[in-house]
Amino acid sequence: MEPIPETVPDARVAPRRLRRPASARVRALLALGAGLGVAGSFAPLNLWPLALLAPAVLMWLWQDASPRESARLGFWFSFATFAAGTYWLYFSVHILGQSPVWLAVILMLSLAAIMGLYHAALGYGVARWLPRAGLVCWLVVTPAAWLFMEWWRGWFLSGFPWLSLGYSQTDTWFASYAPILGVYGISALLLVCAGALVTMVLGTRRQAGVALSTFVIPWAIGAALYWHAWTYVSGPSTTVAVVQGAIPQDEKWLASNREATLGLYESLTRKVLGTQLILWPESAPADLANNLVPFINKIYRETHDHGSALVLGVLRADGAEPNTRYYNAVMALADEVNWYDKHHLVPFAEFFPVPPFVRTWLRLMSLPYSDFTRGAEYQPPLPAAHLQLGTTICYEDAYGSTMLQVLPIADALVNVTNDAWFGHSTARYQHFQILRMRAMEAGRYLVRAANDGISGVVGPHGQVIARAPEFVPAVLVSRIVPMKGLTPYARVGNWLVMSLAALALAYGRWVRNDRDRRARARAGG
Repeated sequence: MEPIPETVPDARVAPRRLRRPASARVRALLALGAGLGVAGSFAPLNLWPLALLAPAVLMWLWQDASPRESARLGFWFSFATFAAGTYWLYFSVHILGQSPVWLAVILMLSLAAIMGLYHAALGYGVARWLPRAGLVCWLVVTPAAWLFMEWWRGWFLSGFPWLSLGYSQTDTWFASYAPILGVYGISALLLVCAGALVTMVLGTRRQAGVALSTFVIPWAIGAALYWHAWTYVSGPSTTVAVVQGAIPQDEKWLASNREATLGLYESLTRKVLGTQLILWPESAPADLANNLVPFINKIYRETHDHGSALVLGVLRADGAEPNTRYYNAVMALADEVNWYDKHHLVPFAEFFPVPPFVRTWLRLMSLPYSDFTRGAEYQPPLPAAHLQLGTTICYEDAYGSTMLQVLPIADALVNVTNDAWFGHSTARYQHFQILRMRAMEAGRYLVRAANDGISGVVGPHGQVIARAPEFVPAVLVSRIVPMKGLTPYARVGNWLVMSLAALALAYGRWVRNDRDRRARARAGG
């Protein structure tokens, strides 16, 4: 009779079927490569399976890693994602902003490094305080911690929600979850599926079976819900026209080009007079509205006489010197004149969170240093063309939950932007992908006017209904339909997903503490 072993192997601890590389340098290079893969999952490459595979690679690299190494691997992963995904900052800072090369490089790499710190903290926390293996680790806790860090990055210190994983799925079955769970819910499903891949590679046969079901079921549900409508048509269709001036960014604000710019927008608008809604891009007339009163009155009379409502992006000033406040705004010229002022301002472009001595240095270096004033957090939709338009300006459309406040009233969405700051880079395609996600979350048609593209009309399922050619003056004519009703996401926002993530983290911490207590008890016994 064979002796009974003193300890029985814990079947919940998965055998290592695929060992990590022995070299720390190779592990770091794999983390860098996986981070680059995440950047490739977004538009314009749209290699969306990488949004599943790349996180799975990092989760695998975290197995058996110390907290310090996990932090290093997380840093290199996210640093690579943002270095490749936001390289276009160099173009806007150096080529158009005329900043020195060294400053543009420092700013670009600094942003990537700051983003890397988020994943460094994530890696350290997962290794130090949460379960290291098994179904709880791979399918619950690590995805929840990752999601929490992505959400935190999206709002902390004004936030940078760019390149959230969920945006990569605008053309997959997972897009069906946008009106239910929002972009962070899609990120959560991707991370759970990534954890399922890790489980199928590292787990026991029983665990791999559970992981396979966990992987397949969300895709099957997404396919079944792909064309489900959460909102309903509330009125007749409306004709819309997007006017795209395509003024080169390095010429846009030259005083010598002012009259030519105004003349171009006026001539393009005359081609579509009679269209119910005409939309111009962000700061289309490159001057303060206060200085354009005769021109605005003229274009207002002309559009109104033809039954058109004109909605245009324009800067405005309020108050007298030295207390003048400047706003990046949208003006709606319909039966009445109404305004929307941009709330989410872009750091170091529209406001400068720096002490006075740095602001003085920026002024001496002939660099931008003045602030815009932030608009109110809640502003009602703009009434125009018998529609109630939920309005965003440029980068604001990256903050999905803040758009939900207007949806009980808004029956269509508009966005005005100027992505010419980023040249022919990937930025405009990433931005348009973000915009499509907003239309899906809201279940609304969305009309977008961009200075040189991408201008277009997006349907409530994120489908691109019409799109103007890029980098050339153009007028795009299409139709939209007013929609009413609230999607599940519009009713709940991010609270459901993030509350589940918090509960998952609390459960994971309890499991880790329980396992540590058991281990100490065995060691003491």
